[in-house]
Amino acid sequence: MSESIGVIILAAGSGRRFRQVAGADKDKLLADCIGRDGAVRSVIEHVLVNLPASLDKRVLVTRNDRPQAIRMAQAYGCDFVELDSPGLGDSIAAGVRACPEVAGWLIVLGDMPFILPSSIEKVVAGIREDGISVPVFAGEYGHPVGFGRGFGPQLMALSGDRGAKVLFAGAQVAEVPVDDPGVTWDIDVPEALIFR
Repeated sequence: MSESIGVIILAAGSGRRFRQVAGADKDKLLADCIGRDGAVRSVIEHVLVNLPASLDKRVLVTRNDRPQAIRMAQAYGCDFVELDSPGLGDSIAAGVRACPEVAGWLIVLGDMPFILPSSIEKVVAGIREDGISVPVFAGEYGHPVGFGRGFGPQLMALSGDRGAKVLFAGAQVAEVPVDDPGVTWDIDVPEALIFR
């Protein structure tokens, strides 16, 4: 199913907690970090590099004040949607509306640069039409999360700050065990840029 999965990269949040520590002019998506491959790249570039090449339908959802992130995403084959709202639900809905024809969607957070490509592939392999696929590390749900085509209307109806977690209730959830702490590691503060 992976050949028809749309990847929605969420990058419209304001990064308020990161800016409180690093400075009001610092964008966490553009901050340099050393990836698990040892290369120094921006956070958003690591996220894009880690996406398997087989996932070629990609949509970055971001704000119009992030031209560098948009150019980076375009360099990696992404379409983009500009959004005025930083709300997680609004971002997911906009991304899914941008590629409604696919068999399912992989929701990727733009501030999670340390996820192994193999973990992403395992989550994608677990996507079913009426199911949700989620990586599990050390008993904790992580990201990215895959949604089958049957969830399209519900994903497009999301709004505000509420994400897709509400859709888990009563759904068929495929828990995908991974040995990858990257699936639970997001960049909220500058200290998180160093993976341990």
